[in-house]
Amino acid sequence: MSRKAAVVALTALAPISWGSTYFVTTEFLPPDRPLFTGLMRALPAGLMLLALTRKLPRGAWWWKSAVLGALNIGAFFPLLFLAAYRLPGGVAAVVGSVGPLFVVGLAALFLGEKPTVRNLLTAIAAAFGVSLVVLKAGAAFDTVGVLAGLLSSLSMSAGVVLTKRWGRPEGVGALALTGWQLTAGGLVILPIAFLIEGAPPALTGTNLAGYAYLAFGNTAISYFLWFRGIERLSASSATLLGPLSPITAAIIGWAALGQALGAVQLVGMAIAFGATLAGQLNPRTPKVPAPEAAIAETFSTTEKNGQEVSMDLEGSGVRR
Repeated sequence: MSRKAAVVALTALAPISWGSTYFVTTEFLPPDRPLFTGLMRALPAGLMLLALTRKLPRGAWWWKSAVLGALNIGAFFPLLFLAAYRLPGGVAAVVGSVGPLFVVGLAALFLGEKPTVRNLLTAIAAAFGVSLVVLKAGAAFDTVGVLAGLLSSLSMSAGVVLTKRWGRPEGVGALALTGWQLTAGGLVILPIAFLIEGAPPALTGTNLAGYAYLAFGNTAISYFLWFRGIERLSASSATLLGPLSPITAAIIGWAALGQALGAVQLVGMAIAFGATLAGQLNPRTPKVPAPEAAIAETFSTTEKNGQEVSMDLEGSGVRR
C-alpha cells in the first residue's frame, strides 16, 4: 500500500465513524436533546486530549483555534442537528453532501487549488449518489432546515480549508490541535445548549455508554484522523471522503435496524463510492516552469565561441 493510500484509508475512518452517529443517537441516547448531544461529543473529548497532550495554544493560535473550533464543531454541530430535526434524514444528508462543492470554491480562493472539471464533476456525482441512497419519494422540504443544512456544510467546508491553510504550529502534534478545536467548539455549544434545552437530562447507563462512544471513538479519534488527513491530502480530496458517512449510515440501518436497501440505493452507493475513489486520484499535470530566480540557480554559465551560453542540468544549451 502506498503512503497516500494509507493516509486516505486512515482519514476515511472518520466519515465512516460519523456514519454510525444516527444509529447511536436513536438507539442509545435520550430523545430531543441534539445540542446536549453535540456538547457531550465535543467538550469531554477536547478536555481529554488537552490533558493527554498537555499543550495549550500560544500567540495567534488562541484565536485561530477558536475560529477553527467554531467552524468545525461549535457552529457545525448545532446547525447540523437543526437541519436533522427540521428535515427528513435523507433530505438533510443530501443538503449536507454539497460540501465538496463548497470546498472546491473555497480552496480556489484561499489555497490556490485551481478548480478542475474533474473535481466539479466528482463532487456533483457524489451528491447525486448520496441522494439516491437516502432520498425518499415525497420527502418534505423546510426552508429553515435546508438553510441550516447548507450553513452547516459551509461551516465545515470553511473549517477544512482554513485547517489546511493554517496547518499547525511547529512542535505541536495533530492530537493537540484536535483537542484545541474540540474544546473551543464545545465551549461555543455550552451556553447555547443550556439556553435552549435547559438542564441536562437524567442519564441511564445506556445513555452514558452512547455518549462515551460519541465523545471518544466518534469524535476524539475520528477528528484526530480527519485533521491529520487534511494536512496530508488536498482539501478537495479530503472532503470527497464525506459521502462515506451516509453510505455507512445506510448500511448500518439495513444491518441493525432492518431498513430496506433497494436497487436504487445500491446504485447510489456505487456512484457515491466511485466518486469518492475518483476524488483521491491525482491527474498528471504539466510541469510548472520554475520562477525566474529558481531557473537562474539551475543554470551554469560557460563560454562558447565568445558568447555566454546557459547550460541546464541535462546539458542542453539556451542562448542568452
